[in-house]
Amino acid sequence: MSSPEISRFITQWPSLGLAPSAAWQVTQDCENQVLTLLSRLGSGYHRHGNCAIHESAIVEEGAVLKGPIIIGEGSFVAAGAYLRGGVYLGSHCIVGPSCELKSSFMLDGSKLAHFNFVGDSLMGEGVNIEAGAIIANYRNELNGAAIRIRHGASVIETGVNKFGALVGDGSKIGANAVIAPGALLQPNSQVPRLGLVDQFAYD
Repeated sequence: MSSPEISRFITQWPSLGLAPSAAWQVTQDCENQVLTLLSRLGSGYHRHGNCAIHESAIVEEGAVLKGPIIIGEGSFVAAGAYLRGGVYLGSHCIVGPSCELKSSFMLDGSKLAHFNFVGDSLMGEGVNIEAGAIIANYRNELNGAAIRIRHGASVIETGVNKFGALVGDGSKIGANAVIAPGALLQPNSQVPRLGLVDQFAYD
């Protein structure tokens, strides 16, 4: 089965102007994807090496940023947050204390509360992730086997061993929920507190 178009999940995605790719191809190449966007940024950003922080954004002392990173207008990154591996925050995003965000995109108005891990993922606009919830990116129980996603009656072979989730606009993930590697959450999905989403296609 062909991979789902990112724009079906994230309406704003085409406006970024990145080359069409499957979600897991974007995250595998996240550093270069963010570098491409860095090269196109307009005014209003303060640059520190390959990190660009909008002049209206707030990054608290004690946050760790390992570029390339773009932090958009009005966004907030709390003390103790750890961003690495190519990270893009749109406007008015929040990354709370003790959150780790790795090789991921968060579009406008999305929030990580605190004590979250999100790896190798694309999150749309207005996504809210409550405290302690994680989006895992590696199948530890399968020794990192390539991720196969059950999608309807079909199976998608991603060919990659690290991919978290494609999270549609407006989705809400409750506290201490686990999104297992290879999830496709439709726009406005709701995952309950302590919930598990696992769409891996086992043999």
